[in-house]
Amino acid sequence: MSKKLKIDYVSAFKFCVPGSILMVLVFTVMYFQKGLNYGVDFRGGAEIQVRFTEATDNEIIRSALTGAGVPLSSIQKIGEEGKEVLLKVQSEKEDLNKASADVERVLSEKFGAANLEILKNDIVGPKAGAQLRTSGFQAMIWAMLAIMIYVGLRFDYKFAPGAIIALIHDVVFVIGIFILTQKEFSLQIVAALLAVIGYSVNDTVVIYDRVRELEEENSHEPIKSVINRALNETMSRTILTTATTFMVTSIMFVFGGGAIQDFFFALCVGAISGTYSTIFIASPITILLDKFTRTDATVVKAKA
Repeated sequence: MSKKLKIDYVSAFKFCVPGSILMVLVFTVMYFQKGLNYGVDFRGGAEIQVRFTEATDNEIIRSALTGAGVPLSSIQKIGEEGKEVLLKVQSEKEDLNKASADVERVLSEKFGAANLEILKNDIVGPKAGAQLRTSGFQAMIWAMLAIMIYVGLRFDYKFAPGAIIALIHDVVFVIGIFILTQKEFSLQIVAALLAVIGYSVNDTVVIYDRVRELEEENSHEPIKSVINRALNETMSRTILTTATTFMVTSIMFVFGGGAIQDFFFALCVGAISGTYSTIFIASPITILLDKFTRTDATVVKAKA
């Protein structure tokens, strides 16, 4: 005997789908007007790791560098002692060696050459940064195409478009939040987006699997009712998975330190968006496509 329905998710689709479309449009407009705050990985610049003999305040370092005209993008503490910092200097110029040299010179003048040590000095040119940016977005596109093929082969082709549109929704949502907050968008955020894609599709596959089982058991039941039942029967699992994921990522976001903070911020946003899109994006699209993929024989069988 099937479980009794507790929540009518299908009735909420008519509100959630237009709201999500509006949100995507708003974030798209923001992207062209405001744009992403690309990090050194994607824009080009220098990433310099410095170790001081004593803990130093970030604002003092920032003031010294910006006062000398160094185009400092961000500064992050590394480690618990607070003696190591990661400096990111952005520049559109091909010759970035001067920017790195300026950082070392200004810090040596301010704190004394004997009181600091340059541990790492990585330079990324503007052209290399643009290529990395293109490769990062291409990786997400290929991942979603592979997922679409997988979902189509494992279930039915009426399920695949819903899964892909839900993934696009998640990616756009996370990117939109980064546009809104102007947090730095770097290679580690692309890695976070790929993790979000994997998390979201896993949640979607669990619900799709239950939908398929219910369809086989109740071939006469309308797809709306089947999806409603599937969502209700998998909701406890969805809540536990999302809550556990969000708890871990939020703890890492708060206590993990500046070097990985943005990565886990993206995962926190993605965990929420992935759960929402599975229920309120992938499911209604499946209902819509079911109307076009059902054969006449299926309709006659349902009426019998």
